[in-house]
Amino acid sequence: MSTHLEEKLEKILEIFDQLAKESAKGTPIVVEGINDVSALRQLSISGKIIPVKASGKNFIDMIDELVNTEKREIIVLMDFDRHGRELAKRMTQHLQELKIKPNMYFWNRFLKLVGRNVKDIEGLASYLETLKKEIR
Repeated sequence: MSTHLEEKLEKILEIFDQLAKESAKGTPIVVEGINDVSALRQLSISGKIIPVKASGKNFIDMIDELVNTEKREIIVLMDFDRHGRELAKRMTQHLQELKIKPNMYFWNRFLKLVGRNVKDIEGLASYLETLKKEIR
């Protein structure tokens, strides 16, 4: 139907493919909640995904858990709403202070492509289905 929508879908799928490869290499992904974990699993992301809110830990304990993964890079994939942006900023600052690279590449790419259409990570799966239906 629309080549614009097809291009958008292709770009989003390409980002998910890159994310799946990074995750498979062992780079942990930190998300807000358990539903975000489920959505990423539904989209074939198989590596370590750490939900911040579902852990029952406070923010500092969560940062400690991330440090204990002994990875030098962590993919930060918070929601796209105001709270998610604030959490991503706060987490990024703490990780940098601890000499861990916060990878915001995927978050920035998704935000640029989905804009106001998706407010959270768990909404990405249904957004992809909607795009596919609109293209047909």
